[in-house]
Amino acid sequence: MTNYRKYICILLLTLVAGATMGQTNGSNSSYSRFGLGTLNDQSQGFNKAMGGIGQGFRAGNRVNMSNPASYSAIDSLTFLFDVGMNVSMGNMKSGGTKINVTNCSLDYVNMGFRVAKGVGVSAGFVPFSTIGYNFSHESKITNDYTTTQAITSNSTYYGDGGLHQMYVGVGWNPFAKLSIGANVGYIWGNYNHQLIQTFSEGGSSSSSYSGLNSTHDAQIKTYKIDAGLQYPIRITKEDMLTLGLTAGIGHKIKSDATLTRYTSTGDSVQVVAENAFDLPYTYGFGATWQHGMNLLVGADYKYEQWSNCRVPEMSTASGNLTYTPQKGSYLNRSKIAVGAQYIINPLARSYMNRIQWRMGANYSTPYLVVNNQNGPKELGISLGAGLPISNKINSGSMVNVSLQWMRRSPSVSKMITENYFAVNVGVTFNENWFMKFKIK
Repeated sequence: MTNYRKYICILLLTLVAGATMGQTNGSNSSYSRFGLGTLNDQSQGFNKAMGGIGQGFRAGNRVNMSNPASYSAIDSLTFLFDVGMNVSMGNMKSGGTKINVTNCSLDYVNMGFRVAKGVGVSAGFVPFSTIGYNFSHESKITNDYTTTQAITSNSTYYGDGGLHQMYVGVGWNPFAKLSIGANVGYIWGNYNHQLIQTFSEGGSSSSSYSGLNSTHDAQIKTYKIDAGLQYPIRITKEDMLTLGLTAGIGHKIKSDATLTRYTSTGDSVQVVAENAFDLPYTYGFGATWQHGMNLLVGADYKYEQWSNCRVPEMSTASGNLTYTPQKGSYLNRSKIAVGAQYIINPLARSYMNRIQWRMGANYSTPYLVVNNQNGPKELGISLGAGLPISNKINSGSMVNVSLQWMRRSPSVSKMITENYFAVNVGVTFNENWFMKFKIK
């Protein structure tokens, strides 16, 4: 009966956290105005400090959703529950203008356990992308012919929403070494972008000119399927090399987008783009090298085929407004990550000797086209530690803390440069729920 109560508690915590995540945006980036927003790295507490590596990561006391084949390694005696939060502080610079921003969001929630020999299961929530921005642009148009005063246009851009993913995955070890697995996910979220245009004459607002405003809105719902495999190779008694491979299925998203254009005088027109979005095919591979119980080093590469994906675009030809899904707003994206973890002695009585020290870095090419130019490249560097919760030797429950610095660098000087410093805190609970005791 006790185990059933634990299951119910964990399920309730997961649902509450998932509902909270569904309402959490966590973005101030102006680049989230384009495409599906800024993409989440979908890493967890244990690997955020290692650059996000996960293709070849395989451990019995961690849930690694980056490669579902890793679920087959989950310890048969434990139930894993992992939750993480993120606080980031950043600045955005363009020319001589600089602003500071702060974000706080729930990062992920997942759990995992073994259901049979060589079969592990995981489920959870994780953000897929975020949309969140609010900025204005002012430009002089001309001078009024009668008053000779300057006429200025002020455009305010606002966006909110993002996509969230709920998944269930299974990993299976059918042979002595090879493990295979798959995550089946449900993606949902809001896509909302607004443009409000006003005019001023001689520095004062004017009603003589009617602004052309627009709203792009969609409720996106679709599925996501990712498969993976892992193959560990024993090199020496102390050294293990684990190879990992993943692939995600791209497809058309059967969700419509609506464009509404209206003026301050009340005139409006509305058009709909059917099946307006796509998810890309993705491919990843990587490896980790484990030396004894002390050192782990890994590297990952991921390729996302965004160039074949569409996004709704507005155009006007012969006075007719059209709103159709089109290619050309995306670029194929590549991401490289490297990371390492070092433990002095996981079996030592000394608490300091059991801390897991981590470091990593990652680099990704842009996936967005911004004003006919390549979007920003991303560079990240991270440091962190895994802090055991208890004094019990070889305890799997842990607080994972990491510090991340991330920079989005534009391809041209007139674009915005973004720098972020983030603090990530994740808590992994590793409980011996399935251990059987014998009384003699």
